[in-house]
Amino acid sequence: VLAALVVAGAAGVAATGTLGGGGDEQASAAPSGPPRTATVEQRTLTRTQTVAGTLGYGTTTPVVAPASSGADAGSGGSARNADGPGPEIITALPGEGDTIRRGGSVYSVDDQRVPLLYGSIPLYRTLRTGSEGKDVAMLEKNLAALGYTGFTADDAYTEGTAEAVRAWQEDLGREQTGTVGPGEAVVAPGARRVAEVKAALGTVPTGEILTWSGTERAVGVDLDVRYEDLVDEGTKADIELPDGTSVEATVTEVGTAATAASSGGNGGGQGSGGSSNATLPVRLSVKDQKKLGRYQAAPVDVTLRAETRKDVLAVPVEALTARREGGYAVQAVRGGAVEYLPVKLGIFAGGLVEISGDGITAGLTVGVPR
Repeated sequence: VLAALVVAGAAGVAATGTLGGGGDEQASAAPSGPPRTATVEQRTLTRTQTVAGTLGYGTTTPVVAPASSGADAGSGGSARNADGPGPEIITALPGEGDTIRRGGSVYSVDDQRVPLLYGSIPLYRTLRTGSEGKDVAMLEKNLAALGYTGFTADDAYTEGTAEAVRAWQEDLGREQTGTVGPGEAVVAPGARRVAEVKAALGTVPTGEILTWSGTERAVGVDLDVRYEDLVDEGTKADIELPDGTSVEATVTEVGTAATAASSGGNGGGQGSGGSSNATLPVRLSVKDQKKLGRYQAAPVDVTLRAETRKDVLAVPVEALTARREGGYAVQAVRGGAVEYLPVKLGIFAGGLVEISGDGITAGLTVGVPR
């Protein structure tokens, strides 16, 4: 946008004959001089772009009730009502906004807690003495982290593992079977924050019990594809909160697929009546969570720091003039005379532009013709 403004403004200067003809600009008298001047400064320039973002806890995922285990009696599935073959009933649920960590209760069925375990492999089979595999290793690592002993945290389910499981089940208020079946624990990558509770106490556990997300607040941006070159993993940004305070963030994820949305017009994308907008999902993490204050979810301004150039020479964009033969120049003001010096442009940032060329030095006074 800044470059386009320079082209438009500088072209107007050329059209009015501000610059003389010929390829070589010579020093000329300046009866009145430029209306104002600026000084060439040596400084650091950072190309930035401010876009809209949303502060929150990121994408939510559901916790779904397992299929009924009544047909799997004795295999370690969820316990049935002890007074008869009636349906299982939800007897405890967390609150929205609660944080659940390893070993903590996600919900309870028939007064038996279903805990959270950390990992990437869900419990898809009944684990018992003799079982081997990655799911066994996941279970044993969690048991060890929770303080249970008497086994080696590997991929083999031994009698020592079974004893540790019985102790764990006793602490959970579950039947002490020494085996672990599907539905007896929920597996997630780490601690979770409850976003929405969808089930109700006293009902049969079916479908979604709740939804949850990570526990750290982050910022999401639907970035216009024209700014795609401004972001990459590791790009720094400043997040301005609704109260005017700011906190630094880092881009951690950049989507690879653009999402197109069209509105109005003939739907063909070619006529002047239609418009389309494509965006890339961008996620930014905030290391200093305390600086986010009490905001749980809020609209924020995200200023992306796309490119930084140190110790460059810069002038206000308005100091540029267009040359008839192409390119740009600045008006060097020395002792009442004005000399047009051709310049090469670098990055634009904050109303300034990087320039270089013969005769361009820090401290040089240049005219600002508009």
